[in-house]
Amino acid sequence: MPSAVVLLSSGLDSTVNLYQAVSKMTVSRVLTFDYGQRAAQREIEQSAKICKKLKLQHQVIEIKWLGDMTSTSLVNTRASVPTGEDVQIDDHGQSMSTAKAVWVPNRNGVFLNIGAAVAESVGADYVVPGFNIEEAATFPDNTGDFLNALDNSFTYSTANHVKTLCYTTNQNKTEIARLGQKLDVPFELIWPCYFGAEEICRECESCKRFIRATETS
Repeated sequence: MPSAVVLLSSGLDSTVNLYQAVSKMTVSRVLTFDYGQRAAQREIEQSAKICKKLKLQHQVIEIKWLGDMTSTSLVNTRASVPTGEDVQIDDHGQSMSTAKAVWVPNRNGVFLNIGAAVAESVGADYVVPGFNIEEAATFPDNTGDFLNALDNSFTYSTANHVKTLCYTTNQNKTEIARLGQKLDVPFELIWPCYFGAEEICRECESCKRFIRATETS
């Protein structure tokens, strides 16, 4: 049976991909990254609960340097995360603008390369991120083309030729929520918010996409 290392933020996409991976292969390790993001503690806590429920090995990897090198509002509390009326998830132009505020340089490239290194070290075949076609429209590092390019690079950088595998790359958030329902994903454990308060804000782009997905699924 093939095996995988899964990247888990406790958001909808990564959690559904984790559950799908568990249903189809052996999950050798689950990684959650702390780069100083506002929601880091909540993401770590919820990811740990999800992994405990699935009886999986969970590892938190600190890469604070990634947050230190950028002014993104996800880590810079002096900058504003777009919320409320500033977030129009069906307006491509506005989404392109708000995406710039939360962009972290090469974040998914860093995550997936670390994931591939861990996968090789534990003898896993795949590294599994959580992407979707909605956010791929504004975040190019969420696309299938990006994953294909990484697969090519991993043939050179990993001895066992680790590959990427994302089950939801071509699905929108509503389709992902439906898949999660079929897989009995514990939606109450998901943390979709850019912020790290006691409750999700319901106003940031990530929250709005999650709420729409769960209400229309």
